[in-house]
Amino acid sequence: MGKSTLFNALARAQVMVSNYPFCTIDPNVGVVPVPDERLKKIQQIMGSPKALPAVIEFFDIAGLVKGAHKGEGLGNQFLSHIREVDALAQVVRCFKDEQIVHVMGEVDPRRDVETVNLELILADLIWADKKVQALRSSAKTGDPKILKELKLIESLREHLDQGKPARTFPELITDLPLLTLRPVLYVANVDESGNSEKVRAIEEIAKKEGSPVLIICSKLEADLSEMEPAEAQEYMRELGIKERGLDRLIKAGYELLQLITFFTANEKEARAWTIKTGTKAPQAAGCVHSDMERGFIAAEVAHYRELLQAGSYLTAREQGRLHTEGREYKVQDGDLMLFRFNP
Repeated sequence: MGKSTLFNALARAQVMVSNYPFCTIDPNVGVVPVPDERLKKIQQIMGSPKALPAVIEFFDIAGLVKGAHKGEGLGNQFLSHIREVDALAQVVRCFKDEQIVHVMGEVDPRRDVETVNLELILADLIWADKKVQALRSSAKTGDPKILKELKLIESLREHLDQGKPARTFPELITDLPLLTLRPVLYVANVDESGNSEKVRAIEEIAKKEGSPVLIICSKLEADLSEMEPAEAQEYMRELGIKERGLDRLIKAGYELLQLITFFTANEKEARAWTIKTGTKAPQAAGCVHSDMERGFIAAEVAHYRELLQAGSYLTAREQGRLHTEGREYKVQDGDLMLFRFNP
């Protein structure tokens, strides 16, 4: 009981869940609404008839086994799925249950994490070896750019050969097709007691590479997902749980990918939009419609906190809480934006 159970609870999808290895062959995709209490408030303040939350896609990809980089355990197919995602949530089993088979025979989180990480590193090493060979051939021309790239990839290969993921490489290499460049969130899957000494091994590994760790009980999340909202809230109160693990997982994913949310609202709908931290106003407008980015003139901005304090958009304007921003404005998390553009 692990990642597919968690995926079911997250996406409320009924994908195959089995206690046998390789149950998940083709990735299951869940489009999950991002919980954000601010959206409902903005809908009320702006008088919009409906609210549309931002969404995030989760892929349930089968776990890797030793030898995956060479194609073992359907490894090549699984690695190709990993290449399509922006970040990895590595769900690691931290509980014992005789009824649930472990592919390696016994539960050992440190071994499991190291096995997956090593397979991804080995796959990247294969790429780096091929790249170095190609660059050495091209470098015979003496082209300075090729020589510089060759030196970089050789250093990267040495880094990978030491068992280190590409995301910890000291030089900027964001444009390379490497599996271990993807940021990782380690999800420690515990039993319903919520305690496990085995979590420490994951935390030690994560600390070394600067990755976050989230502790979740997939069984509990599955139970909560099958309840009515009021029943689930009552059960959480009884257990002393303030926030669902799934909500924490989504928030952690946002932080990992450096994502923020801005809002739009009109007479039809209030809507949340997801963008990267540092996105400028024209590009944010392009998320709403490409015409808005092409013809962008300016954006009238009211931050959520300002709007909430004012109580209405009109009052916010009268109180001077709105500000007009141009092309260089970097959108802030919680901005409500009205775009002006030439159609």
